[in-house]
This record gives sequence, structure tokens and C-alpha cells, in this order.
Amino acid sequence: MNDRSTSPSILTQEDSTTIAYHRIPGKSPGVVFLTGFKSDMTGGKALATESLCKRLGHACLRFDYFGHGESSGAFDAGTIGRWADDAITAIDKLTEGPQVLVGSSMGGWIMLLAARARPERIAALVGIAAAPDFTEDLILRALSKEQRRQMATDGYVDIPNCYNDQEPYRIYQKLLDEGRNNLLLHDTIKIDAPVRLIHGMLDEDVPWETGLKIVDKLLSQDVEVTCVKAGDHRLSEEHDLKRLERTLTALLQDLAPN
Repeated sequence: MNDRSTSPSILTQEDSTTIAYHRIPGKSPGVVFLTGFKSDMTGGKALATESLCKRLGHACLRFDYFGHGESSGAFDAGTIGRWADDAITAIDKLTEGPQVLVGSSMGGWIMLLAARARPERIAALVGIAAAPDFTEDLILRALSKEQRRQMATDGYVDIPNCYNDQEPYRIYQKLLDEGRNNLLLHDTIKIDAPVRLIHGMLDEDVPWETGLKIVDKLLSQDVEVTCVKAGDHRLSEEHDLKRLERTLTALLQDLAPN
């Protein structure tokens, strides 16, 4: 699946930065897909979500955060808070009525932050390898003494990218510092909507136990976790996409008016 032949629509924000997006009309609740770290809205899970919404007749929105994909800005200047603000703006400006947020990896963190900020707009949440607090719990804690010295000297450090040896992830001190303003797993997450979490047990980026931590902190009692024994972090194989479709379809059916 590839969407690069279709030009996105553009939302210009008050600070003149732009959010690129694709939106299809449909019935309520709508679905908003939130991408991962350095990912964009043309990924397989985003397109599979949109395709399902088309078949079921639901509205769907997918977009790129600041510094991602076709939106404006430099990725290195982005922060968790900035990307969460983009998500909230997209929900406010580009959707109507209740929404199901689908968040992949970092998008799972953004999903929770957006849901907490706009509880009246949230019908349900679906997290795929959701990674709240990853800047603190997964990146900072894993830095060696040498990497910490480099961070203090240069303001950034490169960490391995298991998907591309030639393009390590460059992590800036600003990202880690600002991330602390948005940590969620140290207190109750005041979200009282249905939540479905899917996590691969072979995930080398975000431990599957993170899903259980999210469950423990959520206020909602309507929470289910699917652990995929042979699943990796991306969960983007055909059978993984089918699982996502089944999960989302069941939620949308449950949310349909009687």
C-alpha cells in the first residue's frame, strides 16, 4: 500500500507551521491514526486503518506531526509536547464528534496525552506497541556513561536503529528534558474510555510489559491487552494488520448506536 501519489491537504497553524493530512468522510465515531517516532501517515498500519474505515463507512483522519512526513518543521526541533499539541489541533480542527484514537508506538503516548486533554471527544483508544514515557524509561536509562558524556557535551547522541544500520536515531537533550513534562506511568492516567492494547512479545524496542503498566495506571475498567507471542515492535505483517482490523471493527461495532 502506498499513498505518495496523492497530495495531502494542509492545515496551517497559528505559528505558520503546517500539518499535512488525509481525511475521508464517514459516520461517527471517526478514527484518528497517530504515527510513531520518525514515522509518517503513509505507513502500512495507517493505510490499513483508513482502508477499513472506508469499508465500514467511518470517517478517518491520518496526519503527520511537526517535522514528520509532509508536515513542516525540522524533526530535530520536535518534542513530545509539540507532537501531542499537533494531535490535539488535528482533533479540534479536522474532526467532528467522538473519535477512536489509534496510536502506534510513540503514537500510543500521543494518543494517551490527547485523550487526557480532550476526554469529551474520545470514544475509545487502540494502542499498538504503545510507548508512553519512552524517552525516560527506554532511552535515557539505556544510555551508557560515554553516551551521557556525549549528550552533555554535544546536546545529542546517536543510538542504533535496528531497522536501518545506516541511519541511527539522533536523540537530542531537548527531547528527553521536555519528555519529562509529559510522563504518564507514575500516576493514574485519567482516561475512562474503552482501551485496547496490542503488543508483540518479541518487541525489542518497547517491552511488552509496558502494556501491563498502562493497564495498571488507566482509570478505565474497560481495558483489554492482546499479547502476540511471535510479534515484533512494528506489528505490520499482513496477519498483524488483520488483527488490528478485527480489534478496531469490534470496537466500532460496540460503539455503534443501538
